Amino acid sequence: MSWKKEVLEIEHRKALALAQGGPEAIAVQHGKGRLTIRERVNAVLDPGTFVEHGAGAGFATRSESGDITEFSPANYVVGFGAVNDRQVVVGGEDFTLKGGSPNAAGLRKSVYAEELALHYKIPLMRLLEGGGGSVSAPSGSGPKTVGSPVFAEPRFKVIADTLGVVPVVSAALGPVAGFPAGRLAASHFSVMVKEVSQVMVAGPALVERALGRRLTKEALGGYRIHEKSGVVDAVVESEAEAFAAMRQFLSYLPQSIYEVPKRGGCQDPIDRADEALLSIVPRDVRRPFEMRKVIERVVDAASFFELAPKYGRGQIIGLARLNGLPVGVIANDCRHYAGAMTASGSQKAKRMMELCETFHLPIVNFLDEPGFMLGPDAEALGTIRYGMSAVAAAVQSTVPWATVAIHKSFGVASAAHFAPNTYKLAWPSYELGALPVQGGVAVAFRREIEAAEDPEATRAELEAKLLAERSPFPLMESFSLHELIDPRQTRLKLCQWTHWIEPGLAALKGPATWGYRP
Repeated sequence: MSWKKEVLEIEHRKALALAQGGPEAIAVQHGKGRLTIRERVNAVLDPGTFVEHGAGAGFATRSESGDITEFSPANYVVGFGAVNDRQVVVGGEDFTLKGGSPNAAGLRKSVYAEELALHYKIPLMRLLEGGGGSVSAPSGSGPKTVGSPVFAEPRFKVIADTLGVVPVVSAALGPVAGFPAGRLAASHFSVMVKEVSQVMVAGPALVERALGRRLTKEALGGYRIHEKSGVVDAVVESEAEAFAAMRQFLSYLPQSIYEVPKRGGCQDPIDRADEALLSIVPRDVRRPFEMRKVIERVVDAASFFELAPKYGRGQIIGLARLNGLPVGVIANDCRHYAGAMTASGSQKAKRMMELCETFHLPIVNFLDEPGFMLGPDAEALGTIRYGMSAVAAAVQSTVPWATVAIHKSFGVASAAHFAPNTYKLAWPSYELGALPVQGGVAVAFRREIEAAEDPEATRAELEAKLLAERSPFPLMESFSLHELIDPRQTRLKLCQWTHWIEPGLAALKGPATWGYRP
């Protein structure tokens, strides 16, 4: 007896699943300028590498003769693929079925995505578009169980566990609310598409019902909100750019915590000395300069990948390479709050430290720290608490650090720029102390300044005298830093450092002392 009939049914189910929500629903999706989930999977992966899991999952309605009359596939697609020849797990909602709100089989497959990535210890890519649960009329009659068994493992535990083991990258590619929005936030890297994507705890109808406020999806959770909220790390113009950003982020990280970052090829000479670095920091301490230009002139050409540029704007974070070795980058941006640590900036810097600690990336810190942000708004936002959290993360870090003291370092916040094993370099423009000279003079010499015939001249004279005493040369003489350097030598020094610390990275493999949290 042959099993041909059953085999044909298997193939028929898979063919029906490929139809997704049907031609009309797919046309609507395309009409909104958005791809379907299967088109997205093929676009983000290396061509021809996708191997689906659960392709025939879903529920069939049969005729009296036993033939399938209707088939509702799982509205979550998941499986293996490759990105730059490295294996990954990829999954996402099918918006053409129930607007991405999970049906029973779809929910089960969505949870399986994390389980699959954890089991095989490979990165997870989420392509998100849809809502969480939905309200529907009760079906059936008679007694039934509700909830989960009392000692069942929480559904969200696997999401938290995944963050501590493998890289997780997520893209919001349309409206994302509820559970999918939580998944987006629970990522090491998240990206959304301008005008097309919105990220919300709940949509406009629920917000209006709960709060009496009528808002559009864009006003509630559009890109203008979240590029500043810190929910996403990047905002791009198209789905293709989102996929490129996800692939680029993964290129800096190992497959899991049980590996270390791998050095790639580099055509950029390690002794490249950029002449612009010699004068990039103005002698007038009140004039800002562009720290991103410092970073880009030091790391491998075109390798700096910035994260969350409009969130916590006094801090700059990102990934880069030095002679091919991936590193995390943390820096101050003196164009915003003079580079001060705000509440959001502290969280931003701490998150970068946690990412590097989890995946064993060395950290390069470009220091220009005026201290924690001050004033009534900063106090109301709890800046000192978040700032000290960043300090604690730095001083407990176990990955190698290199800190290049560029301009200034004042107050307690400066402790967030040094780990126990930091390679310390400084430029001649470096100034450090308990307080900035300008503010410190105003406090310490207030009476003397007020009593002077020319208070402003007296203030300027005192400031100039104290600034002259804050030279970094005594630090070099006292061996309080490894080296005071010509700014043009920064790249060479850091590239040499990567070769010193690279052999020791293998000892860090495995779970971090303290894990990653969204």
